[in-house]
Amino acid sequence: MSENDLKLDEFAPGEGPLPETIGGEEKTATDLAPVFDVPVNISAVLGRASLSVAQLLELAQGSVLELDRKVGEAIDIYVNNRLVARGEVVIVDERLGVTMTEIIKDGDAAA
Repeated sequence: MSENDLKLDEFAPGEGPLPETIGGEEKTATDLAPVFDVPVNISAVLGRASLSVAQLLELAQGSVLELDRKVGEAIDIYVNNRLVARGEVVIVDERLGVTMTEIIKDGDAAA
């Protein structure tokens, strides 16, 4: 990992990168404390493929499934089935990981 990469556990509760001001009040990570334990589902989608049931049943160990993405193309990152970012696959300590390269704003999700 480079020095610019952030880990999810890098900020403790009550800490945050920069406080925001909303409605004239300064907001910090402490204001989010009630949702710290809310579970979220995060998916990093490498690509998609459509198969018929017959094609699916023909798959065996070693079969190659062609995806709709090219090697090196950005992958989609979903939080609770909502596209929130795009990123790249990386290797961290012999494990696969994802680094976010682009945050998707509400209006940009269709792009």
